[in-house]
Amino acid sequence: MAAHAAVWLLDGRSVADAQLAPYAAWLGREEALRYARFLRPLRQRQFLIGRALLRLALGELLGVPAAGVRLRERPGQAPALDFPGAAPGFSLSHSGPWVACAVSAETALGLDIEVLDATRDLAALAEQAFEPAVAAALAQLPAQARAAAFYREWSAQEARYKLGACAAPACLSLPHAELSIALCSARPLAAPPALLMRRLDGDA
Repeated sequence: MAAHAAVWLLDGRSVADAQLAPYAAWLGREEALRYARFLRPLRQRQFLIGRALLRLALGELLGVPAAGVRLRERPGQAPALDFPGAAPGFSLSHSGPWVACAVSAETALGLDIEVLDATRDLAALAEQAFEPAVAAALAQLPAQARAAAFYREWSAQEARYKLGACAAPACLSLPHAELSIALCSARPLAAPPALLMRRLDGDA
């Protein structure tokens, strides 16, 4: 049976530092300890915005207040949801100022977003990250097409890794002007996932 999913996307540049303080109170004890350990302000912001956005998405999916969504830290893994009787699929990703999460009531998910940056040494990165045949195929493309193809392959590979599957039944690229967005799911999706632009104040 086909599943449904949605991707929530937030531009962190729209969030003032003063707006973040109330969301720190949503964190559980282990999350708060991890949040306090981040040394880089950008990474700390990404973490807090990501956990707030994920709670908003899961709260809407489960029909509960976002502040009441309880997440449990798992070292080296994505957080786990503590919610009796429900096991929704979800995945988090961040790149630059952007933060995203994907949620589904019906299937496990792997999400990755990457800021498009054609100034990086994509040929060298491809040789390190991809199979030789993939790297060679990318090298044959014109520069502009090579950048788009590189990030499409990179984000799909990361999304499959998060899902825990080398070959996912469904792995889609979602269009965006600044980002490469890949979503993989354990079950086929009934339709392309909705890409929802969100703000932490709840406004779409």
